[in-house]
Amino acid sequence: MDNNKLETISNLFEDKEIRSIWDSEKEEYYFSVVDVIGALTDSNIPRRYWTDLKRKLEKEGSELYENIVQLKIKAQDGKMRETDTLDTKGILRLIESVPSPKAEPFKLWLAKLGSERIDEVFDPEIAVNRAVEYYRNKGYTDEWIKARLSGIVDRFKLTDVWKEGGITKPVEFALLTNEIYKGWSGMKASEYKKLKGLRKESLRDNMTDIEVALTNIGEIATRDIAREEHPQGIKENLNVAKRGGGVAKGAKDLYEKETKKSAVSKSNSLNYKYIDEKLLEDKK
Repeated sequence: MDNNKLETISNLFEDKEIRSIWDSEKEEYYFSVVDVIGALTDSNIPRRYWTDLKRKLEKEGSELYENIVQLKIKAQDGKMRETDTLDTKGILRLIESVPSPKAEPFKLWLAKLGSERIDEVFDPEIAVNRAVEYYRNKGYTDEWIKARLSGIVDRFKLTDVWKEGGITKPVEFALLTNEIYKGWSGMKASEYKKLKGLRKESLRDNMTDIEVALTNIGEIATRDIAREEHPQGIKENLNVAKRGGGVAKGAKDLYEKETKKSAVSKSNSLNYKYIDEKLLEDKK
């Protein structure tokens, strides 16, 4: 992957190499703790520094210690070795635990982020402005941004209807969303993202106009059917979501018939692409 363009923890450490691995099932990055320790301290032996710190965290009963995951990551000798890793949240907590002058800029950065989020609680418009500015910096037009924000509001209307139908768990919302996607595209969200070469990026931010339109049709149809029939529980709501996706499927079929082209695209809005290191190794 291109770490010069990819916005992850690795970018915080500039020229320091921070090895990472992507968990496609959890949709989460895991970063080498030893690499982060090496970047944050003056230790000549970061592995020993981490061993001492880990022992201290264990003794204190730190939740951070409990979140350590051992994964195989390529070492300097080219071999895959078991390595202590932490996800993004864990790495940020690790930074706060390291008593080193080099860690101070990161701690100040984290404090600044925390302060900004608290300000947004008092004035939510700050968060909206930040989102608009972020999209503009990504090259999206104001018309696209307006439509995107409107779509977010429409999505809340759908989830509100689901809540009225007894849907409360994140996994249930994900199942219903997948049912709508499968209804018109034949893929659940994770499969759709894989087709487009995405990982943590937003699927909708990387859709074409017709893909966005079909997604909206599926969700609006699902919402309106649910308002009319008042389904209760996951089973009844899954049936409605499938039907809502079917409405979008009808629009998709008509679009493809008239335009003679697929409504589903592999294209995305990224200015980088991921390289599957495992695939590269298999080719050697």
